[in-house]
Amino acid sequence: MESRTAPNPGIYVFEKFEAGVIHLDAQRKVLAMNDYARRVLPVDEKQPFDKLVTSFHPERSKPKVSFLLDEASGCPMANAVPMTMIINIPEQVLLIKVSRLGDAKGDTTGFILVFYDVTQVVSHEQPVAEPPAKNMRLSRIPMVANQKVSFVETTDVLSLESQAHYTRVLTRDGYHFCNLSIGDLALRLDPAQFMRVHRCFIINLRAVQSLGREGSKTHVFLKGKNTQPVPVSRGEVGRLREALGLN
Repeated sequence: MESRTAPNPGIYVFEKFEAGVIHLDAQRKVLAMNDYARRVLPVDEKQPFDKLVTSFHPERSKPKVSFLLDEASGCPMANAVPMTMIINIPEQVLLIKVSRLGDAKGDTTGFILVFYDVTQVVSHEQPVAEPPAKNMRLSRIPMVANQKVSFVETTDVLSLESQAHYTRVLTRDGYHFCNLSIGDLALRLDPAQFMRVHRCFIINLRAVQSLGREGSKTHVFLKGKNTQPVPVSRGEVGRLREALGLN
């Protein structure tokens, strides 16, 4: 009997996705894009042609896109693998890859930016009985490490910590890097499970082991080994206690 190789579910998922393709010149201005990119992006509103590619990105995403291009602009040998990033825009989560183009001498002549809408991979729809949410809830958090994208289930997340434009995600396995901001994640995480207790921290309410006080400061202690206490803003203490059934 002829053996068959089981299909890779990750590959199958991406086989279903169309790719948005944008051609940039060496100055990072938009030269051309494919039909799918025209449908997804606000082309009529932004008129991005002959403008910098960052001109039609939200303000919070512009530094990330610039960083992506800066990295892709480096030494060709050091950046042979296309640079990858996750960006959150209203109602969508996009996986973006950027690759440098070079001439016969290897000098930069432009860039190819390819994006996939991975919203369906990381989100789940709200139940019909609930009012529709502007943003679908995340069931998995996308992360980028060594130019590879992976996903962690939200049920495995203990806390999230802001790192400027990015977020450090703590699970029982340790810390992971997510290049969505904590504000982006706060909008899409289930509020029945996650609470932003500090401008820099979101906690999984189901992972709370205890509350502690030191003077006027309140901290959350989470389940798991080697976890650090999470500070709670004074204005969030009452809301947290209520969510934990302590009020």
